[in-house]
Amino acid sequence: MTVEENAVSNQEARYSITSNISYIYQVYCSYILVYRNVDKRGDFMNAEFLKKSLTELTRKYYKPVAGWFNINEEYGIDVVVTNDKFNDPPFATQTLNMSYDEAMEQVRASNDQLFVPHGPLPFIEPDNQNIPMVLVKMTYLESNEAAVMGITYHHSLMDGSAFWLFMYNWANLAAQMATQDQDPHIEYTIPCPPSFGVPSLSHLHDPSAKFDHTEYTIVDSSDCSRVFKPGTDTIKENILHISIEEQHKLRDMAKKYNVSFTAIICAVIWKEMSQIRVDARPSSKTLPSLFTCAVNPRASLGLSPLLCASPVVNLATTKTLGELAEMDLEDVAKLVLQTITKGTSAYVCSSMDFLVTQRATEIEDEKLGRDGKKIMLAYVRPAPAKCTISSSRNFPIYQTDFGFGSPEYVRPPYLPFDGCMRIWPTPQSKGNGLTNKEAPLEVYLSLPDYVDLSKSSLLRPFVTTVDDSDIKDVS
Repeated sequence: MTVEENAVSNQEARYSITSNISYIYQVYCSYILVYRNVDKRGDFMNAEFLKKSLTELTRKYYKPVAGWFNINEEYGIDVVVTNDKFNDPPFATQTLNMSYDEAMEQVRASNDQLFVPHGPLPFIEPDNQNIPMVLVKMTYLESNEAAVMGITYHHSLMDGSAFWLFMYNWANLAAQMATQDQDPHIEYTIPCPPSFGVPSLSHLHDPSAKFDHTEYTIVDSSDCSRVFKPGTDTIKENILHISIEEQHKLRDMAKKYNVSFTAIICAVIWKEMSQIRVDARPSSKTLPSLFTCAVNPRASLGLSPLLCASPVVNLATTKTLGELAEMDLEDVAKLVLQTITKGTSAYVCSSMDFLVTQRATEIEDEKLGRDGKKIMLAYVRPAPAKCTISSSRNFPIYQTDFGFGSPEYVRPPYLPFDGCMRIWPTPQSKGNGLTNKEAPLEVYLSLPDYVDLSKSSLLRPFVTTVDDSDIKDVS
């Protein structure tokens, strides 16, 4: 997000969104956080206090979050920030007459209609630029047993890494304000001050390197979509529990095959669910299965981990279901590793060039009124089978203590689309600062209802630890 100071007024700054690799992923992402009021405090997670600390955070440290999207004269997308006008995050509250257990049941079922704030359409268009970057909805129980925070953010401004740093900073700032007298002269601090503005990456370009960017697909403009399109199968969410002991076994397997821990988890699930699909429907052997993994390229690009941006690249590869079923696990693991590590600086820069070039073509088509082609993320497009991976296991999700204790449970969104898989930390993962400690993991995996993961000897240890009530058909 290159910063461009307005030449007319020093009261305005612009941050380019179209320099974010994932700017085309124009969606809102939501999470639900449950805080248990063990001591039955009357001021527990007070809404006025939370809203005040959020305003302090965005206006002082995260000004783009209190800014506006704007399509500039070159048809690029900016975030406009001013010093005297703010697009403060909407903050809603509600109180429900339900017990803690009843609330937890609704949270685990991912009842986003009840707990999550819903904003306008997330697509940045000339007639839809005045949209919020972050929305918050607090739910309080009449019993005062707990408070539930639903929060939504725009993915074009922040990726998962940036968002959970935002949450970590907000929680720390709020905890400070709760323990101090909120004297207007007090200078509060946050532990991880963000930076803004993606620097030029021109020095990382390698013109001689040629890449096949299978993470994108070019389609007719009428077929282009920024969000998932559901298929015809009934989708069931499976929640797999991977104990510390089972993680050690997976790490030994990863070491044996000379791959990463993430690669072996992805490989086991991709291969085994492909085998189950083929066994259930033998005619599907020749169907392609698209594997994609969201990768944070900050390290390979030399970018600060504190950079508030959305540089995620979704790296992809394809095999048929039959090929995956017949391949050795080691070969699948090495294919996964090869895919998720191909995001070198040269590759990511090439991916950005690919996006910029295609966007210029799309803009020219729009100017001339032509029905041309448009680019979309490959994993968004309907496909016979998919395995779409994102991992949040190292994010400080359970370190978001607003001064009242860490969350009891944090629910990632249920995504009713074939192959969506999230690797997620558990409450036991809370460590010191940003570092998580060794703890059980959860994997949230959406699959057609005919895919029974307990039929796999490799996946069965993760499935059998889950109660029937925890594996929900919420399609």
